[in-house]
Amino acid sequence: MKQKSTAERLLWAQFDALEMGTGWDDQDILRPQIMIESVYGDSHPGSYHLNQMVEQATYGVYEKGGKPAKYYATDICDGCAQGHDGMNFILASREAIANMVEVHGCAVPWDGIIMASSCDKSIPAHLKAAARLDVPTIFMPGGSMRPGPRQTTSLVAGGISLRQKRNDGITEQEIRDYKLTGCPSVGACTFLGTASTMQCVAEGLGMTLPGAALVPATMRDLLQYSRYAGRKIMELAEKNITPSQIMTPAAFRNAIIVHSAIGGSTNATIHLPSIARELGYDLDIDLFDEINHMTPHLGNINPSGQHLTESFWFAGGVPMVQWLLRDMLDLDVMTVTGKTLGENLEDLHKDNWFERNLGYLENYGLTRDQVIFPVDKAPEKGSVAIMKGNLAPEGCVLKYSACAMNQREVVNANARVFNSEEDAHDAVVNNEINPGDVVIIRYEGPRGCGMPEQLMTTEAIVCDDRINGYVALITDGRFSGATRGAAIGHVSPEAAAGGPIAFIEDGDLVSYSVENRTINVTGIKGVPCSIEECTKVLEERSKAGIIPREPRKGFYKVYTDHALSAMKGAGLE
Repeated sequence: MKQKSTAERLLWAQFDALEMGTGWDDQDILRPQIMIESVYGDSHPGSYHLNQMVEQATYGVYEKGGKPAKYYATDICDGCAQGHDGMNFILASREAIANMVEVHGCAVPWDGIIMASSCDKSIPAHLKAAARLDVPTIFMPGGSMRPGPRQTTSLVAGGISLRQKRNDGITEQEIRDYKLTGCPSVGACTFLGTASTMQCVAEGLGMTLPGAALVPATMRDLLQYSRYAGRKIMELAEKNITPSQIMTPAAFRNAIIVHSAIGGSTNATIHLPSIARELGYDLDIDLFDEINHMTPHLGNINPSGQHLTESFWFAGGVPMVQWLLRDMLDLDVMTVTGKTLGENLEDLHKDNWFERNLGYLENYGLTRDQVIFPVDKAPEKGSVAIMKGNLAPEGCVLKYSACAMNQREVVNANARVFNSEEDAHDAVVNNEINPGDVVIIRYEGPRGCGMPEQLMTTEAIVCDDRINGYVALITDGRFSGATRGAAIGHVSPEAAAGGPIAFIEDGDLVSYSVENRTINVTGIKGVPCSIEECTKVLEERSKAGIIPREPRKGFYKVYTDHALSAMKGAGLE
């Protein structure tokens, strides 16, 4: 295979000398060069083990005659940033990582790239960078964390933290026991949060090897996939199969079908449009709604269902969902195997892949149909709704699959309005929110303060028996993929952009309907009014203007000054 960097090496002899100074030999500099980019670091369990995957990928590259080079741009964790201003940087980190990978990818004429990450913002960052670079690329997901005690997840923290703050009969021993068992291994958190969702979405796009999403991170299979990726990237480089040939409009539609079927995180409605934008596509937010109206919800996975991501993989994972929904999917799309999606599924079927791991499910006393419902037993269509109205003219998002039936339609709920999550959270902790209220948190959008997630507050609500199931939360911020309950986010336009959410007041009435896909202010100061009358009041209030932002600096200022609407992916304009 002809090396891409041949011309550049003839321009400047130091190119070769510098690489040889890092341990390359005189034969290495003549081989096809493969960048292996990962977010390996001590930042969190999803990244801590990636060096082992990178090592296996390097072996695969060497086996096929290439020369691998390791590059790093470590990611950060929503869980570590929860409850303080560090959360304001989490979504912005997606752009920072994508930019850094772009820098790495452009400084040398690479023949191919392997990218490895596990979690919320690093996966879409890698896919955005892959789209920009358009060099043959394989994405390696970092797999799934082991379950906690009694099939629990790390989000046991929600109830523990609420009881700590209320001094509500919790012991130091209980807290210590959770800390020692809440995250029992490396890998992405074992519920279908944004990390696990984006692993599945990457596979749905065709950017991973088939079945690679959510491999239990302590199993040998994860390292085998990494070795395979190292071998396969050499084939992609030879054939020059690039991300733009894989992440086509048809592939995005396939990925949204997978997202809908498994009950994925609402954050995918931010990340997929942002990835598509890098490829020159405008991924209309209404496409999510169209697909969710027709796709059976098959994944019985926490938080929309009962089981954990490890069990989902044992049951057949993304390929099983694709197999069950193959009549809905475009099977002719290209993937990183160099084959079509349809060919991949047939290969898996012939290799007994769909049956091979069912014995692991039996260890838990489970069958496949308990974890991935057959199509004819799907409990409902879709999992995510895009709602619009005078409170969210451009749209907002609700994962109704994680929401009780009695909270899928609310009429004239009493608005409790807060200008920050911290204030709203304190009100919940201090028992100042009552059944029938709807908590409004604003100025938390991309331009407001970086679009932090509101998990601390949603968990406080669902862990409080007095209000759980009777209080909705509406915000221009976003949520964790693990969020449960009536949590409506991404309200657009956001408050900082002068959206109507900036002008709702305490005591106004709010109504929404998942079935009708509507969300409106339907009363002023406790008095029900027509939607038209309420819209006029909001317009009149808007003349007073929005709350000015505090001064900002550095990358935080760059992001909040230039971030797009959540409905457009919240990337940089």
